[in-house]
Amino acid sequence: MGFAARDGCALRGISIRVVAFVGALTASAQNGAALDLRSGALELDPSKTLVEFRLPGSLHTTHGTFKLERGTIIADPATGKASGSIVVDASSGNTGIGARDNDMRDGVLEAHRYPEITFDPQHFTYELKGGGQFQATMQGVLTLHGGKHDVALTAQGQLVGDNLTATAHFSVPYVEWGMKDPSFLFLTVAKKVDIDLATEGHIVWTRGGTVEHSPVP
Repeated sequence: MGFAARDGCALRGISIRVVAFVGALTASAQNGAALDLRSGALELDPSKTLVEFRLPGSLHTTHGTFKLERGTIIADPATGKASGSIVVDASSGNTGIGARDNDMRDGVLEAHRYPEITFDPQHFTYELKGGGQFQATMQGVLTLHGGKHDVALTAQGQLVGDNLTATAHFSVPYVEWGMKDPSFLFLTVAKKVDIDLATEGHIVWTRGGTVEHSPVP
């Protein structure tokens, strides 16, 4: 039932991990050398990225997940610029009920026409806290169901060494964005879907295009 929205969420959720990553870049720079901010790249690991969605309804709340296909985020704390791309498989939505998942995939997301959901980061800001903790916001373009939407994602997390962990929450107005409302008769559902994300990753620091640390598999 929260099919379309959920996918959008997925992608966004992933991008939030990006946001966290960006904050981590700066946090690391401050911890080690405040005057020498380093840029960095984060390869998102699908096995360590959890994208969950929650769609409230009149009779019950639908829960489900989507799968990250691939993702790379490049961020420069000195300029606030970000680039890269995060990709979610639009056909991977899973609520545990086959008929509902098929409707989500075919009727709402139309995954046969729009097989991928992508988020392209462009800019970020951050706020550093003690103990390697941070909050960050990343702005970018979310492409969902053929439409492009400017979005701003927020995240919070912690950086220990080169390892980052982060969580995030946001919502996607899927009906407003032109996707099918899966409500039917008395089974009404919300027009926005809530997304919760949890992720961890390893940062590859760069300086002038040179990798300083090898990524941990």
